[in-house]
Order: sequence, then structure tokens, then C-alpha cells
Amino acid sequence: MAIPTLLKQYREEIVPVLKDKLGRTNVHSLPQIEKIVISMGIGAANQDRKRLTEAADHLTILAGQKSQITRARKSVAGFKLREGQEIGCRVTLRGTRMYEFLERLISLALPRVRDFRGVNPKAFDGAGNYSLGLNEQVVFLEIDPDSVHHAQGMNITIVTTAKDNDEGRLLLTEFGMPFRK
Repeated sequence: MAIPTLLKQYREEIVPVLKDKLGRTNVHSLPQIEKIVISMGIGAANQDRKRLTEAADHLTILAGQKSQITRARKSVAGFKLREGQEIGCRVTLRGTRMYEFLERLISLALPRVRDFRGVNPKAFDGAGNYSLGLNEQVVFLEIDPDSVHHAQGMNITIVTTAKDNDEGRLLLTEFGMPFRK
């Protein structure tokens, strides 16, 4: 099996830069990407079941592995939501699929976003993990625009082993994440 180019780049180019900038000699103490979680919440899933299956199918195509349907944990009367009702889908990527998805996200999908000026550099959670949201799944080339009946947004969370936001920002910058200036 071929090694993804981002993984090869991490091992050969990014690790020496991180060692130098962070002043560490141990490779295992350097931040790295642990997993990527992609999720879609479908608010209209309780009225139209087809929207949920369409979103789950698109997420499966994007991730390269089957998506998991998520259910409501508790009932909320204001949202007409019942416990156990299907409300979204998600997928967790690790290993080679994670690096392949990140490469497609950075080099192909984000530049296709309308009026793109970079991603928010402040969207870190305090522990070095980065979250971003996309308004529609059509920015990915794998999704056929003719098969999309309902544009659906998605949340993408990049979980890292960084100790703080600065380390996480440094890691993602070295990977080529286009942060807004």
C-alpha cells in the first residue's frame, strides 16, 4: 500500500522543522494529527428520511468508509426531537485515510469555497484541536453536483496531540492549512 504524500511530508520535512521550532529532540514529543472527525447534523431528518440517507451516502463517498448514523440522546420538545431519533451522521478517520482526506481538504476543497480568504486561525479549542465548518458538501470533487438535492453543511474537527493552541497552529501551518492573515 502506498504511503500518503502528506504522511511522507510529515516524516521527512515537517518533523525536522517542528524539532527546530519547538526545541525538542524526541520525535514522539512532537505534535501530530491523531484523527479527523467529520459530522453532519440534519435538522430536517425527522420530516424527510431521504435527506439523512443522502447526507450519509455523501459522507461515505467523501471519507472512503461507511458513515455512522447518530441518534438523539434525549428528547427536546422545543425542537420536536425524541430520544433515539436519527438526527445526523459522522465518520472518524485515522491512518492513511485521514492523511488522504486532509490533503484533499487543503489542496482541493478549501480553494473551491466561494469567496475563500482562508480559515479562521482562532478556531482552536485550547488543547490544540482545530474545528471548521463548510456550508455545502459540493466543494469536494468526489460529490457529483447533480446528485445533491439538498445542500448540507458539515463540521470537520482535526484532533492533534498538541499541548496547546500554538503547537496545533504550528503543526497545521506546516501541513499547509491556509489560515487567514
